[in-house]
Amino acid sequence: MNGDKKIGIKFQKPDILIVVQNEEGMEQEYEKNNSDSRIRYGGFPAFGRSPSHKLQEGIAGRILRFHVIANSDTKDDQELKKKVRDQIGAYLGTELSGVDGLKECEQEVKKRLPKIEECAREAILAEGYDYPVKAMVKDCGFPEKTYGGYTFPGGTYRALNVVIGEGAGENWWCVMYPNLCFANSVYEVVDEDAKKELKAVLTEEEYAEIVAEGKIKVGFKYLKFW
Repeated sequence: MNGDKKIGIKFQKPDILIVVQNEEGMEQEYEKNNSDSRIRYGGFPAFGRSPSHKLQEGIAGRILRFHVIANSDTKDDQELKKKVRDQIGAYLGTELSGVDGLKECEQEVKKRLPKIEECAREAILAEGYDYPVKAMVKDCGFPEKTYGGYTFPGGTYRALNVVIGEGAGENWWCVMYPNLCFANSVYEVVDEDAKKELKAVLTEEEYAEIVAEGKIKVGFKYLKFW
């Protein structure tokens, strides 16, 4: 075969899919099935990232998530996780009031990491535990998750990550910027202002990607950041 072309082949009994790509990135597919699986070449996706992956990266570049990981999956540790979430949320609701944009939001959160850990420790001690806690802003991997009618694709997102104790339990998360976070749990109450803020920071294509089918029912009963 000519050196200016690449071939990826996926065997999926009894079907086969062959894709040929030239140096200009043009692809030609030859297939006998309708498989949704990406063809692979040399152990990696054959021809770059899929459109949905690129959309996920675009979405991730416009939001900041808030991630609280429980010590364990016991009922008490899961309840403690919510107490920590609420304590930090109440603090940040005041401190982040008036922030302008994603960059400023992340900067302000980073400045307050010691205080965020202090808030978490206060909540932990108030419940009679002495777990250590660590807060940091970092890139975290998330599976696909849905808030009511908004489905955020799985992938890597920037997040305020708060780990309680061993960090071996189920986590709670929300989108911190723009503010889609909750006070106690997911409330199926539409908040038009929050919906508009989310739509404003995403492109039309990105917003369409996260809007699930059916009526949007996303709760935003939380603290007002901005």
